[in-house]
Amino acid sequence: MSREILEKVDNENQSVTYNVIGGVLKETYQSFKFIVQAIPKDEGSLVRWTLIYEKLNVDVPDPNAMLQFGIDVTAEIDAYLTQEELEKKTIA
Repeated sequence: MSREILEKVDNENQSVTYNVIGGVLKETYQSFKFIVQAIPKDEGSLVRWTLIYEKLNVDVPDPNAMLQFGIDVTAEIDAYLTQEELEKKTIA
């Protein structure tokens, strides 16, 4: 779907920033970055996805599909980590 480079790792804010450099998103958007941040909460974390983009023109739609992608990826990671944690508790 896209090619991106890791632009910044911010350990203090527990975030990473990616800059899209090619692919479908660059065909529609002049520039496109996304930031993924983990915000500690209780025994886990909340995840915040921030999209920073510039449309090529006013007819380009907002990147709602990318927001859904972020939701899906976050849910998959959560399911994996939750399963891994359950397995550790079962072994212990």
